[in-house]
Amino acid sequence: MLDYLRSEGIEEEILQRIQRFREQFPADPALDHRIPRPKFLYYGKEVWRQALTALLAGENLLLVGPKATGKNILAENLAAVFARPEWDISFYLNTDAASLIGTDTFKNGEVVFRRGPITQCALEGGFGVLDEINMAKNESLAVLHATLDFRRIIDVPGYDRISLHPGTRFIATMNYGYAGTRDLNEALASRFMVINMPIISKENLQKLLQSQFHSLRPEYAEQLAELFQDIRKKCDSAEISTKALDLRGLLASITLVENGLQLGQALEMGMINKSFDPFERQLVADLIQTRVKSELTAAELFTKT
Repeated sequence: MLDYLRSEGIEEEILQRIQRFREQFPADPALDHRIPRPKFLYYGKEVWRQALTALLAGENLLLVGPKATGKNILAENLAAVFARPEWDISFYLNTDAASLIGTDTFKNGEVVFRRGPITQCALEGGFGVLDEINMAKNESLAVLHATLDFRRIIDVPGYDRISLHPGTRFIATMNYGYAGTRDLNEALASRFMVINMPIISKENLQKLLQSQFHSLRPEYAEQLAELFQDIRKKCDSAEISTKALDLRGLLASITLVENGLQLGQALEMGMINKSFDPFERQLVADLIQTRVKSELTAAELFTKT
């Protein structure tokens, strides 16, 4: 990962500080399975520089942006760069304080404390990814206040006070406008450094496609990147919803072509059918038809190896 950051143009001084961080806070070998080995890389030099600098300074991060801007990919990449065990913590309706910090349980006939993901992350010096934090209930958010600010503690009712490991960081993600979401209150937002995630450029999307599919012909990587940008423009102009704007779906569609489907069939499964409105599906299908040849097969899409 450090070599990749070097190739992206990240300054050597930042890379040396990361290396010192890794040496100062080596991860427990028993948690090696929690250190990510990213399948996808995040592309964007300025965002990388902002995120790395904030984490090295001991700050927590809030990644804000619309769909398909790579928030979770960047969070996973950051844990890999710093060689930290990662805990993914999703916020949903039933997430409460006990599910985050921990709760009482029986073990060998006695009551013991079973650590929740926030507590495990705090003790082990992990990177906690707080996914869709703006869907959390107030009870869940209250747990995080002392954890995320200068106190860096967790008070466990009925047990002891836990101090965060110096290597612990929290990276939260949030989308605007999804059902069930809301704005963060000022008290919680002030505990993060905030990065407004930019929309992936056509050039960076091409790089992503060709890094994942090494034999993908460059002309088709360009066409697929342009197709994705066209769909985004339709979403931005409110002609269609964001359901078809699915980067995971695009990558999965290319994988389906590798496994025998024609490109049009694969894109139908990976992107068009994500919308359940017939009129919208037809708009997306027409857009795909004007941009790429639906009959393309693996033999045409990929170079021979």
